[in-house]
Amino acid sequence: SMAESRAELLELLRGGGVMDWRRQFRLTIILATPSMIAQLSSIMMQFIDASMVGSLGADAAASIGLVSTVLWMFGSFCYAAAAGFYVQSAHLVGAKDFGSARSVLRQGITTLRWLGGGQSILADSSAYLMINMAFLPALQFEALGVGMLQSTGNTKVPSMVGILMCVMDVIFNFFLIFPTRDLGWITIPGAGLGVEGAALGTGLAETVAVTILTLYIIFRSKELSLSHERGSFIPTGKCLRSAAAISVPMGLQNLVIRGANVASTAIVAPLGNIAIAANSFAITAESFCYMPGYGIGDAATSLVGQSLGARRKDLAKGFAKITMLEGMTVMTFLSAIMFLTAPWLIGLMSPDPEVVALGAKVLRIECFAETMFAAGIVGYAICVGAGDTMIPSIINFSSIWVVRIGLSLILIPHFGLAGFWIGMCADLNVRGILFLLRIAKGWWLRNTMETRQKQTIEK
Repeated sequence: SMAESRAELLELLRGGGVMDWRRQFRLTIILATPSMIAQLSSIMMQFIDASMVGSLGADAAASIGLVSTVLWMFGSFCYAAAAGFYVQSAHLVGAKDFGSARSVLRQGITTLRWLGGGQSILADSSAYLMINMAFLPALQFEALGVGMLQSTGNTKVPSMVGILMCVMDVIFNFFLIFPTRDLGWITIPGAGLGVEGAALGTGLAETVAVTILTLYIIFRSKELSLSHERGSFIPTGKCLRSAAAISVPMGLQNLVIRGANVASTAIVAPLGNIAIAANSFAITAESFCYMPGYGIGDAATSLVGQSLGARRKDLAKGFAKITMLEGMTVMTFLSAIMFLTAPWLIGLMSPDPEVVALGAKVLRIECFAETMFAAGIVGYAICVGAGDTMIPSIINFSSIWVVRIGLSLILIPHFGLAGFWIGMCADLNVRGILFLLRIAKGWWLRNTMETRQKQTIEK
């Protein structure tokens, strides 16, 4: 049975076949691996992007750092909005109702078109922000396309497109950021746009990725292909209500958490330039440790959603347990490596010995949070797959504001930057424990899309 393919295992899941824990484990690995690779490739790209722009000098790097939190906020709204549709799709695919899944896809395209059009008007602060905002509709469609394919259990194509996007980003950046260079034996043409070139490169790479994804979904996806049938793109009240129940808490959570991130920046800023740099590099280095957690989370969302759609609660619980264990194991292992290599990781980004020493010190504090951080990441992804987003969103933002910001304000006067990271470490541990409890006690299954629809019918 070990040689069963992804398609065969998904068919067993949806068709009511026997799924012992070995098959469940194998399916989570098949789905999580491409997502983890794509997450890591995106981190590599951020490293390369940062070093390309960093080579232009400190001001250029700071100008991007300044608006990156704003961009993350808009990006996370795009993903929250898309989740409202792809979680419904996962449940419908699990129930083998592919026609309705395609209908949700069509409605998602229309609804997100409205959102994407509205968002690109919001920016006039600076060229970098404006260029990025102009490409927001592309990001919105990418979030929907990736989520829809993952909801059917197809993580390979989104991951390949993600890696391609990273490669295109480097290539576009190479020609757009730097001026034309004459190396004697060859002249490399360049637009010399600097920081604006970096924004343009990313936007163009995104556009290429979205085009490929869209064509794949319309013509090739077994479950979602829209090319063989005609259907309405007009959103129905039912689909929009279900989408809102999932997306609104996620969107509000993102707003409150981004607010906390801005507050964090304000708390760290008075500690001086070395602390600001060490903080920023340590955050980037830590992403190597937690990004695989998000890859496993993608698999968890899809498998839990499909299991519940197939009316197999036992299977949803099994996948929840397995993905939780996988996430915690992988991130614990990576945190041990991070503890040992901390000075080297920071040294990749900064030549300054003071920055490296402080960065490594705070990064090592965070190693004691990664196991529970995994429980928080995968636990939240499991809840999203069930359509249970309200309480999990409240857990996330209240812990960040109360534990992280609260403790930081108390500890920073005594311990400097380390005080801030101790606060962050405590926050991640608290969240992890709360999500472990929520999953173990089965509370996440009380508010699934199915139970909500049942209550509506009974009313």
